[in-house]
Amino acid sequence: MTTTPNGTMISNDSDSQPVLALQSPPPFPEGGLQAWATVLGGSMILFCTFGTVQSFGVYEDFYTRVYLSGYVASDVSWIGSVQTFLLFAGGLPAGKLFDEGYFHHCIGLGSLIYLFSIFMLSLAQPHQYYQIFLAQGIGMGVGMGLLFLPAISVTSHYFRRRRTAAMGVVLAGSSLGAVIYPIMLNNLSAAFMDLGLLLTANLVMKTRLPSRRQRPDSKPVDIKSILTDFGYWVCSIGAVFVFWGLFLFSELHGLPSKLAFYAASYFHFVLVVISLNIVQIPIMNASSMFGRTVPNFLADHFGPFNVMIPCTLVSAGIMFLMFAATSAAGTIVFGILYGFFSGGFISIITPAIASFSRDINEIGTRIGFSSFLIGFALLTGTPIAGALVQVDGQYVWWRPLVFASVVVFSGAACLIWSRHILSKRKGTQIL
Repeated sequence: MTTTPNGTMISNDSDSQPVLALQSPPPFPEGGLQAWATVLGGSMILFCTFGTVQSFGVYEDFYTRVYLSGYVASDVSWIGSVQTFLLFAGGLPAGKLFDEGYFHHCIGLGSLIYLFSIFMLSLAQPHQYYQIFLAQGIGMGVGMGLLFLPAISVTSHYFRRRRTAAMGVVLAGSSLGAVIYPIMLNNLSAAFMDLGLLLTANLVMKTRLPSRRQRPDSKPVDIKSILTDFGYWVCSIGAVFVFWGLFLFSELHGLPSKLAFYAASYFHFVLVVISLNIVQIPIMNASSMFGRTVPNFLADHFGPFNVMIPCTLVSAGIMFLMFAATSAAGTIVFGILYGFFSGGFISIITPAIASFSRDINEIGTRIGFSSFLIGFALLTGTPIAGALVQVDGQYVWWRPLVFASVVVFSGAACLIWSRHILSKRKGTQIL
């Protein structure tokens, strides 16, 4: 033992140093080259994965009119629904693996599966439904599931005070991808672009904190406390409702071709697919890019719940503006507003769920449980929209619109309730 000038006793035993390091983890850097390189890599992964999901409205239109013209739209929509379900449901095993220290294993394996599948999709033959379903629905979906959650969660290793903003920058990559993919609509070109982006992401992204398996004295993630955390589950159920309504309404920010045609029929003028799918979807997602960054910076100052809940309420209300969008210009204005505010919810819900964590090493598990539940909502969104919109052979397009809005309002109510529970637990209103 050695006595310092201020009288503090420290140990000279080298064996004790790792223990002391574990007891006093380094502070969060809140930036730096490696931190922002990891954020950039996460944006690249979200560009390839969630960006593709958000573009499926264009793929669906192309499939139903050209590549799978012999199949009904409901069959084609299952390709996107299964892909989106696997992206979110894969968060359950991926979140647990991330907490256990298998970050690079997840994104490496996920990248290989995703790239193999998209190259196989480029080789799929016209009118061969099973080839496209296996490649785009199953294969790409599984790869996305392994990539998506770790790419978002790893930012928690570098940021605490600015965590919401960092996650927003990562998620903004998906909006940029959703602008690019509909314009490209070429699977082979997209495959080579994804190859470069995912290879770069695997090289630049790194974890910073030791995982639980790297700390022999650490306790395992307390699954029981997570399963009995009432406020956390209220928040997760709220997220399920909101995602369900948003996806049911617009297939994640892109008006599907079916709804485009229904609206055109209602307004008695022609809104051709190229105007609503090739232009509308990129416009929605471009505005969503700002919606996934600006609210996040505000959330770091005012709290994620305090920013996310207003964005959710406004998103639900904006859905009713579709009734007033009786021109192409009105539809574009609607797309900009809807993309911005719904993007605010999508980007902030992850740090909001993470705020229930009592230890940083359970963040991945909590987000994984929530993502798994959200996956089921997204799996059923499109089929429910199809069932609501068609009555006795007639298209009644306002029915899924009203239903989606009510569901999102219900989700917002759950989020308000969960915020109240978390506020009482933490003793603060900055949530």
